[in-house]
Amino acid sequence: MLIGIVGKPSSGKSTFFKAATLAEVEIANYPFTTIKPNHGAGFVKVDCVDKEFNVKCNPRFGYCIDGKRFVPVDLLDVAGLVPGAHEGKGMGNQFLDDLNQADVLIHIIDISGSTNEKGESVDPLSYDPASDIEFLEHELDMWYLRLIEKGWEKFARTVNQERPELHKAVSRQLSSLRVTEDLMKNVIEKLGLDTDIMKWNKNVLLRIAIDLRKETKPMLIACNKIDVNGSDKNFEALKEKFKDYTLIPCSAESELALREAAKHELIDYIPGENHFKIKNEEKLNEKQKKALDFIKNNVLEKYGSTGIQDILNKAVFEMLKYVAIFPGGVNKLTDQHGNVLPDCFLMPPNSTALDFAFKLHTDIGKGFIKAIDVKTKRPVGKDYLLKNRDVIEIATSK
Repeated sequence: MLIGIVGKPSSGKSTFFKAATLAEVEIANYPFTTIKPNHGAGFVKVDCVDKEFNVKCNPRFGYCIDGKRFVPVDLLDVAGLVPGAHEGKGMGNQFLDDLNQADVLIHIIDISGSTNEKGESVDPLSYDPASDIEFLEHELDMWYLRLIEKGWEKFARTVNQERPELHKAVSRQLSSLRVTEDLMKNVIEKLGLDTDIMKWNKNVLLRIAIDLRKETKPMLIACNKIDVNGSDKNFEALKEKFKDYTLIPCSAESELALREAAKHELIDYIPGENHFKIKNEEKLNEKQKKALDFIKNNVLEKYGSTGIQDILNKAVFEMLKYVAIFPGGVNKLTDQHGNVLPDCFLMPPNSTALDFAFKLHTDIGKGFIKAIDVKTKRPVGKDYLLKNRDVIEIATSK
């Protein structure tokens, strides 16, 4: 699974990426700070199962704080996109193509309206952030159209001559866009497309591109810089205008400040929570105290969190509908090295116990006999649908 971070220059994408990963990336208030895509590990937060078994976990990957398990996910931050990106403006084609591998997109917008469509600084609230949502969707749609049109005429003539099942032929043609037979069949039916593919003109292909983009690249809107005075009014206006969209207020700068302070042991802070605790006030200078006080009053207490963790969790668990699964045993929750509940895997929706066995190892999948729900100690079959926070033991023939 890969989460793509997109948006225009200077919207706060790199700050969001660094806040989520604490990776070293260049952050500056001018367009195209990011030239090459930044790739790193962020984390989704899950209630750990260790307390239910009265043990303390030892994660091999990620970490756990006070019963909150942080499971790594891949993040990709691409260069800022500008109007005309699908035509190659602002290095657009290269970075749009980088996004093809992403499963879900997080669109970072400057909700304060302090950067124009090119990412240049303007007076706060002077630019309408609604334009950013509209322009980016247009760029993505036109990008999909460009990919669909590549080699389309030759393909359409072949289909017209050979007359294969239409949805199967088109899905194979568009497999690089992760288009499945079922998805293509649904799109054809939904749009009421003619069975004669030669009648699919550019307008029809654009309609197909829009539908496929929405299905294969679900996207939520991260309304960044919500801490800027007046941004809350912009946010409310966007919620009214884009009622069918998922919009989350956030402050990447605030999250980054809190995580850096926690890293340097100045505060205790669990990402995604609505509070922090100062560990040693004497170590903080006046500027740091004022900054923390600002975050506390204008972000955490006002919005419940900085929004960064909420965004990652919503992208993975609500939009992609993944579930977190812990391998374990009824009689033993440790691995060969004595680590307790060391692993937590993110599985796609409708995954079965057999899918999980293969996730652990091909040999485990091939030797599958049964699975055991460790919480209930009941055996389940290979077709058992995994639920979030299941603890599963796999019994094999080897």
